[in-house]
Amino acid sequence: MRPTPLIIITHEFFPHRGGIATYVEEIASAAANLGQDVVVWAQSIPNDVLEKAWKFKVKRLRLTGSHDLSCQVKLAKELIIHRRQLRNATVYLTEPGPMFTLMWLQFFSAFRPKHILLTFHGSEVLKFHRNPIIRPLARRLIRHAEAITTLTDYTRNLLSKKFPEASRKTAIVPGALRASFFASQATTKSKSDRIVILTVGRLHPRKGQLQTMAALAELPPAVRSNIEYWLVGTAKKGDYPERLKQCADRAGLNVKFLGELADDQISSIYDQADIFALTSIEHKSSIEGFGLVYLEASAHGLPVIAHNIGGVSEAVKDGQTGLLIKPDQPSELTKAFSKLISDPELRNRLGTAGRTWARHNSWQRSAELLIDTIHSNSSP
Repeated sequence: MRPTPLIIITHEFFPHRGGIATYVEEIASAAANLGQDVVVWAQSIPNDVLEKAWKFKVKRLRLTGSHDLSCQVKLAKELIIHRRQLRNATVYLTEPGPMFTLMWLQFFSAFRPKHILLTFHGSEVLKFHRNPIIRPLARRLIRHAEAITTLTDYTRNLLSKKFPEASRKTAIVPGALRASFFASQATTKSKSDRIVILTVGRLHPRKGQLQTMAALAELPPAVRSNIEYWLVGTAKKGDYPERLKQCADRAGLNVKFLGELADDQISSIYDQADIFALTSIEHKSSIEGFGLVYLEASAHGLPVIAHNIGGVSEAVKDGQTGLLIKPDQPSELTKAFSKLISDPELRNRLGTAGRTWARHNSWQRSAELLIDTIHSNSSP
C-alpha cells in the first residue's frame, strides 16, 4: 500500500537560505529516501534562478512567501482550491507563515486538512503566545494537530509551558548537519600569526554580531591588531549593517563583510577561520531555538564561542566543542575570546571534538522519527 502523501507547506525553501529552509530540504530528502511520498509546496522562485534537482516533488505557489496578510490570503486560496488533495495527505507545516493561514481556515472543517503535523523551532512559540489575538488561534491549531515536533528539548519545554495542550503530542526530531557537509575533511590551515574569527548568519540584532564586536574591542591592542573578524550574511532590512560598520570603525577592528555566499564558498571560508562565534541574544520575541550553523562550524573543526541561551547548549557542548557564555556577562565573553586566541592547543582540542559531535545526528534518523510520529498518531 502506498504511504499517505506528506505535503510540506512552507515559505522558507530554496532559494531562501537559513535554518528552516535547510530543515525543509534535508527532512524532505531524507523522508523521500525512506520511501515516503513527499511534496513540498513552496513560495515562487525568481525567473533568474534555476530550480534544483530534488529527490522529492516540488509545487511552486504563486506567492512570495512573506508573512503579510496578502500572502496569507493567497495561500488560503491555494489550500481551498486543493482541499480534497490535502484531506488525503498529511499536511506538514514547518514554520509560522503557513500556520497563520491555517489558523483562520481551521474554523471551516471543509477547508481544514484531516491530518496536520506541526514543527516549532522556538521564536514562533513566543510570538504566538505574546499576541492576544493569535494566542487562542494557535491553541486551537495545536489541538487540531495530530502530532507536533521540535528540534530540541528547549523548544519542547517552552512549547509545553506556553501551550500545555501540546505537551502530550510533542516529539523531538533533532536537526543534523547538512548532508553535503559530510564530505568535509580536516584541512591544514596556512601558518599565520593572524587569528580569523568567523560569524555566519543574517545581519540582525538577534544574531549578536554587535556583542561579538564589543567583546573583541575590549581585547588588549596587541591582541586586537592580530585578529580579523569575518561576517558572512546580509540584512533584509534596517540599519543594522551600518551600525556594525560604525562599531568596527570606532573599535579599530579589522572586519570583513563578505555578504551572501554560496555553500561551496562558505565551506572554503570555514576552512580559513580559526574560531567560530555566534553570540545570539533574545531579541523581542525572537530567540535561538537550536542553530544548525553551529554544527556546520564544528564539522569544519572550529571551536565555537556562543551565548548560552535558548537551545544553543544542545548544539554546542560547553567545554567540549566550544565555550558558552551567559549573554549578560560581556567581560566573560571577552575572556573567552582571549582564552581561545592565546591557546592553539585548546582550539585544536575543541575543534577535533566538534568534528565528531557534528555528526552525532543524521537526517535519515530524523526522518525515521518523523515518519514514526506520523504513523503512530494517524487515525486508522
